[in-house]
Amino acid sequence: MSAQEEKNRKHLRRKKRIRKNIAGTAERPRLTIYRSLHHIYAQLVDDAQGTTVLGVSTRSKELQGKLKTADTIAAARQVGTLVGEKALALKVERVVFDRNGYLYHGRIKALADAAREKGLKF
Repeated sequence: MSAQEEKNRKHLRRKKRIRKNIAGTAERPRLTIYRSLHHIYAQLVDDAQGTTVLGVSTRSKELQGKLKTADTIAAARQVGTLVGEKALALKVERVVFDRNGYLYHGRIKALADAAREKGLKF
């Protein structure tokens, strides 16, 4: 098994371990993060209904002119700020944070901190 395959296998194990313990509801949706090499995506998911309440990413129209590059901590902060604002506009104040198996540092931490600064509680 190559080093990359081993890394992917460990990531999937972490992801499964986290997801079996958390679930989003209508009152407290799950804030899930996906991080690619070039972008970062955040969604509020109601697992009880099986619906996505809100989705924001570095590819969103609201952020198109504001970002120099989409793969930086500053871009993740912008996404977190936008998630916080839109969630509060939908009257969602509390969420369950799903880091999706990623380590809590860098872009993931920046997004979470920015969402907390805007008023989301998790």
